[in-house]
Amino acid sequence: MSKGAAQLGLSQPSVSDAIANLEAVVGVRLLDRSPRGIEPTIYAQALLKRGHIAFDELQQGLQEIEHLTDPTLGEVRLACPESLSAGFVPAVIERVTQKHPRISVYVVETQTAEQDFRELRERSVDLMLGRLLKPLTSEDVNVEVLCQDHFVVVTGAASPWATRKKIALKDLLNEQWILFPPSNVTGPYINRIFQGNGLEPPRVTVASYSMHLRLHLLSTGRFLTIVQDSVARYHAKRRSLKVLPIDTRRAPAPIAAFTLRNRTMSPVVHVFLEQARAVARSIP
Repeated sequence: MSKGAAQLGLSQPSVSDAIANLEAVVGVRLLDRSPRGIEPTIYAQALLKRGHIAFDELQQGLQEIEHLTDPTLGEVRLACPESLSAGFVPAVIERVTQKHPRISVYVVETQTAEQDFRELRERSVDLMLGRLLKPLTSEDVNVEVLCQDHFVVVTGAASPWATRKKIALKDLLNEQWILFPPSNVTGPYINRIFQGNGLEPPRVTVASYSMHLRLHLLSTGRFLTIVQDSVARYHAKRRSLKVLPIDTRRAPAPIAAFTLRNRTMSPVVHVFLEQARAVARSIP
C-alpha cells in the first residue's frame, strides 16, 4: 500500500478497486504493473495533467470564499515584460501595498508581445500585464486595454541634446542609438517613428532587450534610445534622464491586462487590477 493511501486510511483493496472502477469509466489502462513497481501510463499522465486544472479551480474557489470576508489579504501572481517592471508595475505595487499591506505580489518576467500566454494557461500566474502590439487571436484569453503608452526619445541629462528646446529627429540620426534587436516585435513600431518623419532608422550602436543596460548607458549622456513613456517618467529623476521634445505619437504601445477566460479571479486580483487602472489613468 502507498504511504499516501495509508495516511488517508485506505486499504490496498480499496485503492485497487477505485483504480479498477476508474479504468472501467475511461476505458483504458491507467497503471502499468511490473516487478519494479507501478507507474502511470500515458493515459494516466493525460488525466493527471487535466486534473491539475480541476484542482486549480477548486483552490481558486476556496481562496475566493476565504477572501470574501477579507479581500485585502492574499497573493497576486503576475507576469510582465521588463519594460513594465521598469516603471508601470512598480507604481502599481506601490499603490497596492500602501493601501493593503497584507497583499503579497509575486512577479515573474515574460514577453507578452508575442501573445504566447503559457504562464496563464498553465495557471502559474493570475494575470499578465504587457503590450498589446497586435490584435489578440487567443479565444481563451481576455484583454483589457489600460492606457496608451507612447514611445519617447530619451537621453541622459549629461547629453548636449538634453538642454535643446527644439530638436528634429533627423538631427539625431548620426548619434549612438540603443534599440531593440531587429527580430523584436517592437521593431516595426520604432521604425514607424522614423518613417513617419521621412527617415530611415539609424545605425544601431547597441542592440539589447535589457532595460537595465539601456538605463545604465543612457546615464553616461552618450547614447539615445526610444522607450515607452511609462519607463521614462518613472526613471527621469532617479537616472537623470531627459525626454527630448520630439513628436512620436504615431506609434502608441498600449498597456493591457490579460486574464484567462472562464477562470474565476480572486478578489485580491481584482484589487490589484483596480490599482493598475488607477496608475494607467495617471499616464497622459
